[in-house]
Formats: sequence, C-alpha cells, structure tokens
Amino acid sequence: MVEKTLAEDEFTRNEVAERLRELADELEGDGSSSVRTGNKTVDLHPSETIAYEVGVRERSSILRGNRETVTIKMDWKPPSVSEEADTD
Repeated sequence: MVEKTLAEDEFTRNEVAERLRELADELEGDGSSSVRTGNKTVDLHPSETIAYEVGVRERSSILRGNRETVTIKMDWKPPSVSEEADTD
C-alpha cells in the first residue's frame, strides 16, 4: 500500500524556518513523530537511523528569471512493534 500526502503553500522565511524546527523537534527523541501536511497530521515512526539527502538546484532563464530549489528527503524503515516495545 502506498499513501502519499502532499501539501503545497507559500510562507515567509520565518514561517518556513519554524515549520522545519517543528519537524526537527518531532524527530528528536524516541517514539513516533507527528508531521503537519496541510490540514492533515500524519503519525510517523522513524527508526534510529534515517537516510538524509539534500539537493539544491539553481536555474537561470531569460523568460522566467532565476530560481533556486532546495529538496530535503528523509527515508527510513519503521521499527517493528517489538522494537518499539523494547524502548518503552
């Protein structure tokens, strides 16, 4: 089963920084993490080790002007139920 939740919006720099801090706070520690995506909250179960990737794209176009994009990707295999019980 694949379920994808995607929300796209525009925020100020400070608002984006605050959302990233909220995500970082959720990832710290043990147990599940709640992530806001638009008007939905998704409960995730990150493992101790997370694959982390940052990509930066810089584009220059005469018609559209300059554009910069940063993509952050995090990926993990959720711990099994028995592993979560061991940490409680």
